[in-house]
Amino acid sequence: MFQNRDEIRQIYLTVWQKLQQHKILEPMESVIADIIQLHPEYHALLDQGQSVRDEEFNPESGNSNPFLHMGIHIALREQTSTDRPTGIQKIHQKLSNRLGQHEAEHSMIECLGEALWIAQRNNSMPDDNKYLECLKKL
Repeated sequence: MFQNRDEIRQIYLTVWQKLQQHKILEPMESVIADIIQLHPEYHALLDQGQSVRDEEFNPESGNSNPFLHMGIHIALREQTSTDRPTGIQKIHQKLSNRLGQHEAEHSMIECLGEALWIAQRNNSMPDDNKYLECLKKL
């Protein structure tokens, strides 16, 4: 959908502006808005507008990337809405019932991050079976 980091960040900024102005959101913008609203700790950052587009968030210096974090929430919601990999929807529902949706997703983020990291390291596709195994242990 987007070509580069700046375009991805711009969509978050645009959605944030629309939220502030109580404008109508497109369907995908509504998903992004929901994630933004769940993360008030990022609101001040989004208030910075265009200046945040070029900011570096280096894990080495203790800075987590809020755009990446919110993007992973969106990826998880896409996975659960399509039940891909098969079984993730059931796991998500079970965890959400126990922890609440937001905390369930935070738990699941660890497994997704690990699956993506291993795939990148091995220059391969993520292993759905190992990903689901990790999720089932939560």
